[in-house]
Amino acid sequence: MNLKLSSCTLAVHDLDEALGFYRDVLGFEVRDDVEGEETRWMSVGLPSQPDVQLILQSPGANPGASPGDRQAMEELMADGLLGHLVFGTDDCDAAFQHIEAAGAEVMQEPINQPDGVRDCAFRDPSGNMLRFTQPRQTGIQGRAGGGRGGASAPSASLCEGGPERHPTPRPSPGHRVV
Repeated sequence: MNLKLSSCTLAVHDLDEALGFYRDVLGFEVRDDVEGEETRWMSVGLPSQPDVQLILQSPGANPGASPGDRQAMEELMADGLLGHLVFGTDDCDAAFQHIEAAGAEVMQEPINQPDGVRDCAFRDPSGNMLRFTQPRQTGIQGRAGGGRGGASAPSASLCEGGPERHPTPRPSPGHRVV
């Protein structure tokens, strides 16, 4: 059996605001923008991964969700506990510089992790955690002050491949891990 991930769903508060972030900051392209009787959702994807899409929708878009379920999802999303994506990049420091310059909320500046990756973390406009990981090259240690390249959008792997990170404890509001 040969399986491949084709899509994953991320809850967002405001589709247009999310689209602005994923398209304009991270370089996603719009694949679908669908409006139904009671809900709207859109799918976006990276040009480098035409067979994988990220579906953006409101947390209560599932018609089977009860009002209590919708309220619980809204609260989890407000606390940044509902969504988490991990992207692979060939230059964590350049990705950090680009995303920080766009005004995204920094959760963690680039650091070398014990498992052999260099990573950083941000929140999207809805509070979802986004991690950007780069496999560490042999012999490169402590690049905290160097290696910052141009401000191009990250080359990323969406929803598949790359090292999956264990969820990092969320800093308190206004706290920045350095």
